[in-house]
Amino acid sequence: MKIAVVVDSTSYLPGRLKEKYDIRTIPLNVIIGEQSYKEDEDIDNDTFFDRMREMEELPRTSQPSIGDYILLLESLREEGYTDAISVHLSSQISGTYQSAMTAGQSVEGIEVHAIDSEIACYVQGFLALYAAQNKDRMPLDDLLGQLEEMKRRKNTNAYFIVDTLSNLQKGGRLTNAQALIGSLLKVKPILEFESARIVPFEKIRTKKKAMKRVEEVFAEEMALHKDKPVTAVVIHSNAEEEGRRWMDSLKQQYPGITFRLSYFGPVIATHLGEGALGLGYTTYEVDTEY
Repeated sequence: MKIAVVVDSTSYLPGRLKEKYDIRTIPLNVIIGEQSYKEDEDIDNDTFFDRMREMEELPRTSQPSIGDYILLLESLREEGYTDAISVHLSSQISGTYQSAMTAGQSVEGIEVHAIDSEIACYVQGFLALYAAQNKDRMPLDDLLGQLEEMKRRKNTNAYFIVDTLSNLQKGGRLTNAQALIGSLLKVKPILEFESARIVPFEKIRTKKKAMKRVEEVFAEEMALHKDKPVTAVVIHSNAEEEGRRWMDSLKQQYPGITFRLSYFGPVIATHLGEGALGLGYTTYEVDTEY
């Protein structure tokens, strides 16, 4: 048995970290006008944000094609892999997980074990890292069971702060009136994943207060995991300096926790908008050095 690990591009794991653990990537697509771009391959973040600011309507996003997934699986089979653990963003916000299932049924000689992470971004990447770092250390069935347990909210969780209501309004999730009122009141929604869906956690006045509220919730959850090897990540949407300052502040408060800085790429940033921030973590031991 030879096991490959696949993750979709919305994990936004650093390339060198994926190379270190031989994690393969299947890209989602962002569509600007009539042009489709594969995330992390055909368009960089700076170009994406520049283009998105100029658009009256949001870019569109799409899951990987079944054909692209089949090509990836066939190449893995040719390399001698018999199984592939494939970790994907929540099935409630994308059809990528279902594409993996369908592609797996179309390629003989390699068995696909698709994982619905029920979350997204680097927090989803924690599962892929755990799989890659343990695939040769434990039986496959045991590892798959661990991944299912790992993704439970008590073990892996995240909160997201939306800085601007513009993208939610353009995407039809807010009316013009709601967006205007929210902007005037400086409302900063905090979002979370619940049952694999993105749902409102709280609406806070000002971004500073929203960040403080997320810190309070994080502190409550960390109090339950004092003896666990927590790894946390601060995620930003084209706001690296702000994200880094928040991460540095959290590092001082929690010297026993490993913190990493990540970003929202084009597919996720299309929906959250520029300036969004996230804070997520896992209580499972993962190596994030590269």
